[in-house]
Amino acid sequence: MKSLKMVVSLFLITFFISGCTVIFQKGRRSDMERIENLEKELAQLQDTKGLLEQRLAQEIANEQVSLKMEDKGLVVTFVAEVLFDSGKAKLKKNSFPILAKVARILKEEVPGCDIGIEGHTDNQPIKHSRWKSNWELSAHRALSVLHRMEKEGVNSKRMSATGFGEYNPLASNNTSEGKSLNRRVEIVIIPGSLKKAKKRFVPPQEVEIKENLK
Repeated sequence: MKSLKMVVSLFLITFFISGCTVIFQKGRRSDMERIENLEKELAQLQDTKGLLEQRLAQEIANEQVSLKMEDKGLVVTFVAEVLFDSGKAKLKKNSFPILAKVARILKEEVPGCDIGIEGHTDNQPIKHSRWKSNWELSAHRALSVLHRMEKEGVNSKRMSATGFGEYNPLASNNTSEGKSLNRRVEIVIIPGSLKKAKKRFVPPQEVEIKENLK
């Protein structure tokens, strides 16, 4: 439980750093309930991470997929080449079974969580495809995964798609290995309480933190 409270603290600290914050007053019932709900959801995400590790064991071993708990939620990262041919946004048919495994977990284990699907590229300029820029390519790749998840039965209202292009790299684009890491699609499982809390945030100059989580 102590480690889980540390995770909750990290989520809240992230909001503060990013320009958003919220009042937590010691002993206030509504705030304590929100914290307890977030703790439960994060514990659920940890369990979900374990299930995904089991279901995607081979893909993880082959370094095609990775899983990580981040400040934005549980992130399932696919190397782009697993899903798409170079410069393309149409899913490879042999990627369908992998995405079906993830969709099943999303439906059965975390039905109350929203799903953000993010497309990312390296910084190689578009030359030999119909895309105007890496933004368009990354956005259409995210949409392709979203539509596949929809076909697998994930509720459309839970999902959103975003294209980041080359502007959120994981590694340096100066090496082929770094470029390979940057070409990716991320499926982000977002805790419900976190989503609701972000809607209640106000500018930091108007409020201060009243309680440090222990």
